[in-house]
Amino acid sequence: MSLIDLFSLNGSVAVITGAGKGIGRAIALAYADAGAKVVCAARTLSDVEAVANEIKARGGEAIAVTCDVTCAENREALVQQAVAAFGKITHLVNNAGGGGPNDPATMPWQELDRLLNFNVTTSYHLIQLCVPHMRAAGSGNVINITSVAANYIQKNFSAYGTAKAALVHMTKLLSQDFAPEIRVNAISPGPILTDALDSVMPEAVKNIMTKNTPLQRLGEVEDIAAAALYFASPASGWVSGKILDIDGGAGVSVFPS
Repeated sequence: MSLIDLFSLNGSVAVITGAGKGIGRAIALAYADAGAKVVCAARTLSDVEAVANEIKARGGEAIAVTCDVTCAENREALVQQAVAAFGKITHLVNNAGGGGPNDPATMPWQELDRLLNFNVTTSYHLIQLCVPHMRAAGSGNVINITSVAANYIQKNFSAYGTAKAALVHMTKLLSQDFAPEIRVNAISPGPILTDALDSVMPEAVKNIMTKNTPLQRLGEVEDIAAAALYFASPASGWVSGKILDIDGGAGVSVFPS
């Protein structure tokens, strides 16, 4: 096997949440280009249909599934539809999630509960649902998309940062539970210029963030997709329980203080 063959996903079936836009879309396209059959899941059907059609236009195989990951019945239906369409599941990318700044003095405790459910519990349940199918297929791979907010000690991120930190530690623990058949890793992005972020972030703020980043640019969705391809492929066959920070070398928050 040549080195380039180690990055092939031929014969695999990947379920990707939040696949309609941004990072999730980029990962779905990368996996399809590498040979995977892709199950594109998100709340908005038109978004994932567009991604699935893009994959098909490039010669790949994909289906679009409506899924609100906060709904247990939707999660179960997603896995069922993936197996019905492609016969197996070998890869899961828990990309759906999110949050933002908060004031701990005024934020209702219920919001913390919501963020933990959205970012951690949903991923935990999807892993539980997919693992039996991965074992039946002979091997499996899970990638959780977390955030550098899990690492940074900064003001106004006690809720989102806590949720993503929990996802980071859960990744490490589950890698022990499911080894050796299934590898579990996570990617921790820094500021990524998705279309949504680009449209709301003032140019002056982007310039400051770029200046504060050692590699002198903000992240692109392809930066995360490339890392996700590495973690999914045989190239990382001896890697599990690891968190890959992709932050332009920052190590600390680059947001204006």
